[in-house]
Amino acid sequence: MRIGIVCYPTFGGSGVLATELGKALAQKGHQVHFITYQQPVRLSAFNPNIYYHEVQVPTYPLFDFPPYETALASTMVNVIKNYNLDLLHVHYAIPHASAAYMAKKILHDEGYDIPVITTLHGTDITLVGKDKMYSPVVAFSINKSDVITAVSQNLREETHSTFDIKKEIEVVYNFIDVKRFNRKPFDAFKKVLAPNGEKVLLHASNFRQVKRVPDVVEIFYEVQKEIPSKLLFVGDGPERLPAEDLGRKLGIFEKMIFVGKQEQIEDVFAIADLFLLPSEYESFGLAALEAMASKVPVISSNAGGLKEVNIDGVTGYTANVGDVQTMSERAIEILRDDATLQQFRQGAFDHAQQYNMDAIIPQYEAIYRRFCKDC
Repeated sequence: MRIGIVCYPTFGGSGVLATELGKALAQKGHQVHFITYQQPVRLSAFNPNIYYHEVQVPTYPLFDFPPYETALASTMVNVIKNYNLDLLHVHYAIPHASAAYMAKKILHDEGYDIPVITTLHGTDITLVGKDKMYSPVVAFSINKSDVITAVSQNLREETHSTFDIKKEIEVVYNFIDVKRFNRKPFDAFKKVLAPNGEKVLLHASNFRQVKRVPDVVEIFYEVQKEIPSKLLFVGDGPERLPAEDLGRKLGIFEKMIFVGKQEQIEDVFAIADLFLLPSEYESFGLAALEAMASKVPVISSNAGGLKEVNIDGVTGYTANVGDVQTMSERAIEILRDDATLQQFRQGAFDHAQQYNMDAIIPQYEAIYRRFCKDC
């Protein structure tokens, strides 16, 4: 099949999932065309089945804000016609689903019929979609998609409760390549971070407010009182400075390590003992799943789709949003002795198997084949 994938090219969950999906499809022999404003961060190695089309947005004095959505729709039209694509798979509703609808209408008038699959990832529904400025367009573009998928049952329910969706929303869970994350740790790397054998607690995110990064610091503050440990942060964003300030205030800043954005995140997960994700909301929690595939148990909130991924008492523990005390106690419980930690490591890894790419990619291919009978 010749598949167009439209996504944000950043470290966010929707962009990561879309890029990994495209790479996996290309490995299976499909021709994949990424359409976005810059090369996706996870798209590094060359593959002859992968094409990248950059959306160029000309600037004119007339426009205070460059019309990206219009440029995106025009680029979609050109790529679909030039490469005879079988379908478009757009990730994140705004502006990708709405731009895809515009492209679909343009092509229809020229004798083309391009199916559009829209995958909802989270904040396109729970944050952007609830904004009255955008909600009519979000609802319209979702309803005009040929197929709608969501990455968790929770997001499916949230979408139906937020919008009047006329079509069925199919749940296709996020996925990972378990082999990529199931690797031995670099002992030298861990010794640099934890030279005295300290436990390594990890948080990885875009450091937005919804991630509740100060809660991560407070959980670690309680843990390090009981268990010698270090706190490793991966990523960057607006909540980094508040987290650093809180660490100084609590007197634990020297035990906190910020390494910024990392493309080879699997190398970082390999040296972690516990992953912290106390988010206000997660539609799924892809970072938690990546940790689990690395045999790292998870302490998280029970918000959104997290309780579908992090099974309480098996892969780690969940608690109510903001309940730092319970999360701290559960973290200490896991880390207190090696036998318990190993039990949770194995539980996390075993549960991650059901989200392996080999189980999820065929679900997307089955959806595509509804519109591409001869592919």
